[in-house]
Amino acid sequence: MNNKNEALATFAGGCFWCMVKPFDELPGILGIVSGYTGGHKDNPTYEEVKEGGTGHAEAVQIRYNPKVFPYEKLLELYWQQIDPTDAGGQFIDRGDSYRTVIYYHTEEQKAQAEASKEALAASSRFRKPIVTPIEKAEPFYEAEEYHQDFYKKNPEKYKAERVESGREAFLKENWEK
Repeated sequence: MNNKNEALATFAGGCFWCMVKPFDELPGILGIVSGYTGGHKDNPTYEEVKEGGTGHAEAVQIRYNPKVFPYEKLLELYWQQIDPTDAGGQFIDRGDSYRTVIYYHTEEQKAQAEASKEALAASSRFRKPIVTPIEKAEPFYEAEEYHQDFYKKNPEKYKAERVESGREAFLKENWEK
């Protein structure tokens, strides 16, 4: 991205269905794509990622205007969508494809992500260590169309997923204090 008014942020936070809405429609957010990243298989399918063995995590890639919505604010919002102490997946979604990862696109993003993670750890908000890794962005593969904007296409299923997974209860307990 050569345009100074446009940048990319990539976050893995468990089920990508639940990771779009919190970022969508905020000022400065230009677009969000659900997909797969961090693995070794080119052009994986949802079934392949879900089964395991591709090395990929479900993730969202956010195009944003950093002058309107800075990366630090994206990080702040990201932490509030996940359990950063769980290395085995997120909520009822277990396994490597549901791991949390902050994928940085620039050295500046890396530094900001590391500082954000350190600040969260120092806050003593969580009793267990913060285990979400910060890794260099790798090729991102767009998920199948039916996964895009899932919360808009399937609002009832989206709500059920957030509640039944335990995500809503966890977020309320840990972030709405």
